[in-house]
Amino acid sequence: MSEPEMCPIWRLLVLLSLLSLPSVLHRQGLAKAHVDSKPALARIIAQGLMKHNAEGRIQSIRIMDSLNASGQMASGMVGWLIGSVSLQQQQESSANVTNIQLDYGGIRMSFHKEWFSANISLEFDIDLRLPFDNKIVKTHTCMNLVVEFRLEKDEFGRRDLVMGSCRVEPSSIYMTVLTEDISPKIKRFLHNFRENLVKVTPHLVESQVCPLIGEILGQLDVKLLKSLMEQAVAHKFNQL
Repeated sequence: MSEPEMCPIWRLLVLLSLLSLPSVLHRQGLAKAHVDSKPALARIIAQGLMKHNAEGRIQSIRIMDSLNASGQMASGMVGWLIGSVSLQQQQESSANVTNIQLDYGGIRMSFHKEWFSANISLEFDIDLRLPFDNKIVKTHTCMNLVVEFRLEKDEFGRRDLVMGSCRVEPSSIYMTVLTEDISPKIKRFLHNFRENLVKVTPHLVESQVCPLIGEILGQLDVKLLKSLMEQAVAHKFNQL
């Protein structure tokens, strides 16, 4: 992304997309009370995530496959199941992501010179089907994803947009079991399983959302991006 001259058509398309976003958010019931006061970059990110169906991508993550591939299942699940259920029953267990709530209207932005970050909060449930009696245990998960960007000059003095870190803040992860009436034996298993989920799930979310944000902002002209950053910094300064 270098800084070529912007054409009038591109400026018009960006303006129209920004003007249309608040009404789109309102129709989906996700807008906050003061969405119009949000920096334009936050609205662009929100619109892009909706357009690219970020929630659907998160819902499609395969948690069990990742747990098995990473070896996280050994101490938590397989060890507990050995001697209790058959191999066929073990293979029938599943963990599905449901009820995703990505807070589009609550995206928080931070700006400093030619650097900025976006903080995106999301919540979802994980329905765990245990390999006996088709019992389903529901857990609720909350986390904040923080992605950083900066404008860097190349050897010719042209600015490029570069993505920095994009990760779930470890301190923001909160997971709780919603299902009641669980036996002590299952509670012990769920304790280990939840610890393993905390290790694996953030990386799965990052793998789906981070590339989308990079693609969304990568489509912006660098001059427009710098202008939006300057406007946000000026707006914050005027509020002090």
